[in-house]
Formats: sequence, structure tokens, C-alpha cells
Amino acid sequence: MPIIETVGIMTKPGAAAAYQLVPELVRWLRDRGINIRVDQETAAYAPAEKALDRDLVPENCDLIVVLGGDGTLLSAARAIGKRETPLFPVNLGGLGFLTAITIDELFPELQRALQGEHRVAKRKLLNTEVVRDGKVVANYEALNDAVLTKSSIARMIDLQAYVDEQFVADYKADGLIVCTPTGSTAYSLAAGGPIIFPSVPTICLTPICPHMLTNRPVLVPETSVVRVISHGPDNSVFLTIDGQIGTPMQDGDTIVCRSSDYSLHLIRPPRMMFFDVLRQKLKWGER
Repeated sequence: MPIIETVGIMTKPGAAAAYQLVPELVRWLRDRGINIRVDQETAAYAPAEKALDRDLVPENCDLIVVLGGDGTLLSAARAIGKRETPLFPVNLGGLGFLTAITIDELFPELQRALQGEHRVAKRKLLNTEVVRDGKVVANYEALNDAVLTKSSIARMIDLQAYVDEQFVADYKADGLIVCTPTGSTAYSLAAGGPIIFPSVPTICLTPICPHMLTNRPVLVPETSVVRVISHGPDNSVFLTIDGQIGTPMQDGDTIVCRSSDYSLHLIRPPRMMFFDVLRQKLKWGER
């Protein structure tokens, strides 16, 4: 296991717990001779630290500590890009399917990570291209999902989906979600999609409020190439990646989704398994 010499810290802005936690974390790391790189949001809680743009924090880091919720983690994952730097996600409140480490567990689990005793889960990313007039005009890596939704008020959109050149369906709906197993507990779950065990090699297509009630979520192999063609006036459909970035679609634009060559490396609590998280976050009953 690589020695951890430099740690990056990324923090949710305006998090009440961070005002005490971030200075404690900085002191804890400094006392152990660890170099620190922080984003501007983190520097707001520790003014003595040099603030960097979030995209620059992962450079030369051996570990990234994320303090916040799943939204902060998704932003951190985008900053890491194609690097395989492990993320150490700490939940500062909220639902947090991905940020399973609690504040109380922060320092004990971080000590385990410094000793090379941590458990790393690899989460496959979803590569999404926007193709317009035969040319790729945008390219994204998503941890959760690529979502096509309507831009206009109270207007359904027309989408045509293919999997490995096989026609799937014409969707008249509020939108369509193409998600990873990791993203199955995000927007897709709220739209009626299945919960998928993280290691299952699959891509899920979940329609959002389809006009045809028989349009149901579909699971396809991870090796599949999913193409969705947008039909309708320019800018009436919007592509959103992980709920945070995206682009308006033009009539005839196609998104091409496939399993990425890259994975996000998440540090998980050693005793917290997937169904433990589901029971805790979804309030499932205990025996």
C-alpha cells in the first residue's frame, strides 16, 4: 500500500460541523507530518491554509478527505478525474449513501488509512459523449448518472433509445436516466429504479414519469453501448451529469453511454457493508 504523504481536503460550504472539524483535522494531519492541500471551501474554515481551486487539489495527493455529503463527493470525484487517488468520504449530515464514514469515525478510520489498513471499493464510472452532426462535442465521466430531462415547463420530451444497435423504445416522458450501480441509489431510485449491488456489472435505464406506464427500468450488461437520440426543438432537452454539470441538447443530438475505463476508489468503513448502509439510510427494519 502506498505511503500517504500528502492529503487533500475538500469540504461542503456552509457546513456547521466543519468550523470545528476542519481545524482539528488540519492539526491532526500536521502533527503526523502530512502535507495538506485544501480547496477554497475548506480554507474558509482554516484561513491559515493556502486555498486552491478544487480541480487543483488532487495534484500529487495520496488521499483526498471529503467532508460533506454525496454532492460534495460527486464534485470531488469530478476534480480527481481519471486519477486513482482514493477518496475518504465523511458524512456531515443528510442521507449520504456514498459518505458512509461518520464524524466520530473520522480520526480512527484515518489512522487506519495511514497504516494501510483501509478497505477500498472501486466504483466504475460511466462515460458519456454528446454527438452532434457526427462529431463528439462534449465528453463526461459520471459516477452516478447521465440524465436527459425536459427544459420546457410541463412538456414531455421524445427520446429514442438503443442498446448495442438494438432498438429499445421511443420514450415520451419527463426524461431518462442512464445510471451506474452506484447511481442506482440516487435519482434513479427516486424515479422507481432498482437498487443495484455496487459490484454488479450493469447499466440501468430508468424512464422519468413515462407517458406509457409499461415503460419500466431496464438493466443491460456493463459491456453495452447505450445510445439515446433527442428529438424536439433545440434546447428543449438538457443533459445533466451527476446532477451538477451538463449541456443543452439540439434536435437530433445523441448521447452515447458506455462503461468507463476508469473507476473511483472509495475508502469504506471496515465493518459497514452495503446492506448496512441501506438499512441505515432507508430506515429498513432490523431483525
